[in-house]
Amino acid sequence: MLMKQKLLFIGFVLSQIISFAQQDAWVYLTDKENVSTSLQNPLTILTQRAIDRKNAHGIAIDQRDVPVNESYISQLKTQTGITVMAKSKWMNAVHVRGTQEDISLLINLSFVNYIDFADRNVTDLSRPAIQNDKFEVEGTLVNYDYGTTQNQVEMIHVNDLHISNYTGEGMLIAVLDAGFPNVNTNGVFQRLRDNNDLLDGYDFVDRTSDVYAYTGNTHGAKVLSDMGGFIQDEFVGTAPDASYYLFRTEDGGSENPVEESYWVEAAERADSLGVDIINSSLGYNIYDNSNYSYTQAEMNGQTAFISKGANIASEKGILVVNSAGNSGNNAWGIVTAPADASGVFTVAAVDMDGLYAPFSSQGSADQTSQKPDVAAQGVAAAVVDETNTIVYNSGTSFSSPIMAGAIACLWQALPNATAEEIKQYVRMSASQYNTPDYFLGYGIPNLQLALNIGLSIQEEEISKLVLYPNPVDSILYIKIPTQQDNATEVFIFDMLGKTVYTKQVSESNLTIDTSAFASGVYMVLFQTKKGKKTVKLIKS
Repeated sequence: MLMKQKLLFIGFVLSQIISFAQQDAWVYLTDKENVSTSLQNPLTILTQRAIDRKNAHGIAIDQRDVPVNESYISQLKTQTGITVMAKSKWMNAVHVRGTQEDISLLINLSFVNYIDFADRNVTDLSRPAIQNDKFEVEGTLVNYDYGTTQNQVEMIHVNDLHISNYTGEGMLIAVLDAGFPNVNTNGVFQRLRDNNDLLDGYDFVDRTSDVYAYTGNTHGAKVLSDMGGFIQDEFVGTAPDASYYLFRTEDGGSENPVEESYWVEAAERADSLGVDIINSSLGYNIYDNSNYSYTQAEMNGQTAFISKGANIASEKGILVVNSAGNSGNNAWGIVTAPADASGVFTVAAVDMDGLYAPFSSQGSADQTSQKPDVAAQGVAAAVVDETNTIVYNSGTSFSSPIMAGAIACLWQALPNATAEEIKQYVRMSASQYNTPDYFLGYGIPNLQLALNIGLSIQEEEISKLVLYPNPVDSILYIKIPTQQDNATEVFIFDMLGKTVYTKQVSESNLTIDTSAFASGVYMVLFQTKKGKKTVKLIKS
């Protein structure tokens, strides 16, 4: 028996050596085919809904929307020892697998710009100068009767939007996750199926359209239930009338950076389909091959391939919602990619009483924007499993879809708002907006308040308040109504939620020098004991 154990151990070691001899890398390409023609005829590369969404929000259709040159991919597939795993039109890159030597030889191909190895110890070729966090912590324990979801829905006041018939109707959400078994048959999703709101899906890991097959993981089905699930008088998701695309991008059996590439592929597919919101309850930092792993300092929103892709998705007008992660009480501690990206709306977890959940990953000074953004219930959240049974699970995996569905309802109510404006309204409605921290970000949002803020900002004229000129070049003049014993606090925030100016004033006239402000859109918040008003300010 001892000899057999030794042989098994030797076999395991050899398999690990062989496995690690295989490298993963991103091959960045030099150009694309027929760019001008494609941009002049956008329906050849995007759906009409995608084009309409971009036009509605002033999002340019650019060369990043043009597919990767298929002839280049074909040539890569013929190279010795090379397996093509995924591709990204946004990055104009192809994820390949092979030995370091075989991958390095690809630099000799005329259409290869540079090669970025996932192995942190391998030198990238011709590159321009410039704890495995599984998000599910198992803890199985209109006029809606929310039943088991009442606390998680009412905590963020999305039930108030539902009463006004904002239930996600007309909003398109892509769910990027690990597995969706039985979603096509379980009763909790019958409402989606009956209303034709359960749309196409794709398994990017196994390269199949059968996204409902059991792959050893049921995580995605549970996540979907917190947005689109509905069981009469027992369970209501936060966006029961939204439409959903399901994309499997996570391979639960291993951790490899190819999953980042699958995620970016799915985000690109979502963009081409005109998706409004992406929910992603996934995160990456530590890999089976430790040479591929990131450091905490690299969780800066600009290093990981997936974070770069998430930022582009945001630039394309998609509102990307992502779990913060479950590393708050272990050695890693902080958020993982793509939750570190500035373009991502990162969601932390609280318990049923709205208190910080110790497992919820925290922000850090390494991020270029406030992380997390907000928080929602992630402790003992009600979900529906693959057997159509209501259970209670914990993890930021569930606070994220609870929030994503709520945001879909808010956006339905404010259809003319951009993704960045919607995110800012949600931040501004949150419980600790003026004192954000690394635990809950801006706090727990109030979606009804977010709607009120959005509506007030969209008004052309705010009673008794004058702010001019707008757009402003240098000096901003503000006339505030005289209110005895009612001093006004003035806050100015950029679109990432950072405070750039704050002052408490009692005089009726105020001047602010904005010459040092970067050009862009800002939110000006006027707060008194009697209430608050917000105005959108444009700095030219």
